Amino acid sequence: MINRAKTATTTNVGFTHEDFAKLLDKYDYHFSPGDIVAGTVFSIEPRGALIDIGAKTAAYIPIQEMSINRVDQPEEVLQNNETREFFILADENEEGQLTLSIRRIEYMRAWERVRQLQAEDATVRSLIFATNRGGALVRIEGLRGFIPGSHISTRKPKEELVGEELPLKFLEVDEDRNRLVLSHRRALVERKMNKLEVGEVVIGVVRGIKPYGAFIDIGGVSGLLHISEISHEHIETPHNVFNVNDEVKVMIIDLDAERGRISLSTKQLEAEPGDMVRDPQLVYSKAEEMAAKYREQLNAAPAVMEIPVAAVEEEEYEVPDAMEEPEIPEEVVAEATEEVVA
Repeated sequence: MINRAKTATTTNVGFTHEDFAKLLDKYDYHFSPGDIVAGTVFSIEPRGALIDIGAKTAAYIPIQEMSINRVDQPEEVLQNNETREFFILADENEEGQLTLSIRRIEYMRAWERVRQLQAEDATVRSLIFATNRGGALVRIEGLRGFIPGSHISTRKPKEELVGEELPLKFLEVDEDRNRLVLSHRRALVERKMNKLEVGEVVIGVVRGIKPYGAFIDIGGVSGLLHISEISHEHIETPHNVFNVNDEVKVMIIDLDAERGRISLSTKQLEAEPGDMVRDPQLVYSKAEEMAAKYREQLNAAPAVMEIPVAAVEEEEYEVPDAMEEPEIPEEVVAEATEEVVA
């Protein structure tokens, strides 16, 4: 009697495997690339891990996508039964498996952090890990930053800078273009600017001569003495007045902290037009006297005494990507399509 009752009950249910599958489909979540979802690690593979995110098929995270930093073993980042956030990197493959990433989440947060640091005009410190023809490479919040050669203020050859820590300012933070550009020069100039004033006479050394002017080292930072600010008399080339390693007296006529530029002048120190061409030492001997007169006039009529600062052509440089996309070898992608056990 009891057996017949059990049989009847089982017969009347009529709930097949197809019905169960349809029910799963009905309540299955829709996942799309770009979504951030919670997932639990339930199987660690040699080159990746299987993650339960609530889909019918286990999602997979390859080892290349486990961190913004290099990972040699999945266990360095993930542990079995650990629950955390994952970024859906790629849509389902032929087996219905999604590809996940932690690396993308870390990059998103890194960009957010460097944007905040730029907005605060913060100075950051970082080790140079490599150099190339255009400059040097550093890591900022895990992103690869580029320092153009013209923004490295040191007398060391670039090749000897690897492993050296530098203070840096942000020049460009552009997530859309994948560019992170920094300046060592601007960080040093900003620090130096706190001790400098427009109208001040400083002693420097000529470190470089270009067709448009001379670069003067003043206490470890570089200022530009533009050719138009050397003398009231026309000069064909700065080489007519200066040689590299010459010691000079110059007056500061502009401090641009945003661009990390110090603009200099000897023209404003001339008692007579052309003195710098005829007798630079005469100009240097009267530099403080002429600078004092300049400051008096500047304070009396600042609008009249405003000195136009000659524009210098911006350097063009090739910036390496801040975020590199790793190629995921096909053999790394898990072939397992085992279903998540509820």
